[in-house]
Amino acid sequence: MPQIPSTDDPQTTFRYPLRWRIMDALNYGLDRFWPARMSPYTGWALIMPALLLVGILVLGLFEMADSSLHTLDRAIFRPSEAYTLENYQAVMESATYGRVVMRSVFAAGLTVFFTLLLALPYAYIMVRTTRSAVRKALLVTLFLPFFIGQVVRAYGLLIILGTNGVANNALGLVGIEPIRLLFNFPAVVFGLVQYMLPFAVLMLAPALTAIPRETETAASSLGANWLQSFRHIVLPMAKPGLIGAGLVVGTLSLTDFAMPAMLGGGSQDFIANAIYDQFFRTADQGLGAALALLLVVLGSVIVGVVIALFGAGTLGMGSKK
Repeated sequence: MPQIPSTDDPQTTFRYPLRWRIMDALNYGLDRFWPARMSPYTGWALIMPALLLVGILVLGLFEMADSSLHTLDRAIFRPSEAYTLENYQAVMESATYGRVVMRSVFAAGLTVFFTLLLALPYAYIMVRTTRSAVRKALLVTLFLPFFIGQVVRAYGLLIILGTNGVANNALGLVGIEPIRLLFNFPAVVFGLVQYMLPFAVLMLAPALTAIPRETETAASSLGANWLQSFRHIVLPMAKPGLIGAGLVVGTLSLTDFAMPAMLGGGSQDFIANAIYDQFFRTADQGLGAALALLLVVLGSVIVGVVIALFGAGTLGMGSKK
């Protein structure tokens, strides 16, 4: 019969790990700071920082709403005391702001279309590849842009798409004269697509991961080729991810400032650029606040229509409603 080692033997004495002691100390401190009787309120305590940030946002919106009801007194360059809707009337009657709004919405729609068109195959290959090296390379390529600011990336596009940039130099090799690739509407859309692509891939990857490989295998065993399987199996099952990615890309594109300002050259202003001009160039805070609130309303209406027609996708957190 085997003998049980004596606990008095130094070689068999159990030593309490240091990391356990640290965890015990943290647990003791937490018990002192947040006793057991407070456990029913733990959830509220965890979301309190988020509620605080949302409260600050709502407070800022109320302040903007108040500012939008005061016009700029050009004599003293201060907001008037009287409440009025003249700022909203000026926006509604201005053909310039109408073009800016239409340009912003159209560019956001194009950005969503082209971004999803590029992000879907990228995310599909990243999720479905069986080669670890390929998956890691795609992940590194995906996350690398997040370490570079949007302004730096826009400057990079200025260098690439400039008259003497890489793109025009490549065209010159085949005998094509330099083309104006910057300071126009396509350049802004191109910059937005390049900026939004990683966000879309990150939104699509979980939705594609949730699609069982067996469904595609079953479709191929029944005679479907890869294109038919992708169209009738992958696309319908990836719909929540497509909707969620489209909402995120659309709202970010609609409110973007840097890409239109840098790649548009001041001739392709979006709503955010018009708001900036009113706040910091003409000092008309009332008109800028009115434009900002209209942007919030416009974005909310577009998101509401999309959710009403197609659902919230992955942003619905699994809700069936």
